Amino acid sequence: MKENILKTKSYAFALNVIKLYQKLSSEKKEFVLSKQILRSGTSIGANIEEANQAESKRDFIHKLGIAQKEANETHYWIRLLTDSNYIVQSVSIILKDDCEELIKLITSSIKTAKNNLDNA
Repeated sequence: MKENILKTKSYAFALNVIKLYQKLSSEKKEFVLSKQILRSGTSIGANIEEANQAESKRDFIHKLGIAQKEANETHYWIRLLTDSNYIVQSVSIILKDDCEELIKLITSSIKTAKNNLDNA
């Protein structure tokens, strides 16, 4: 069976977000922003999982759209945590790059699904 790169990358990203949350809450005693990024950062993969069990093409597109919104929100929290000095630049760069890659992959998947829907 072919590997689903979107599922794999979103899962790995979620694990990194969980590690960030653990560090922010234990070391920095930051609980508000850390919970926000935990929620949105892990929701990306959860919505991708749901999309892969969609009832229709439209449902698939809708679930990926939610994942895309969560990824954009996560990108916002990464920038905010960086600019407020809760995370260092080196960690920020890795997280932002991974998040931006997910956004591009999700966007591409949505476009492909929409084209397939239009051509059906």
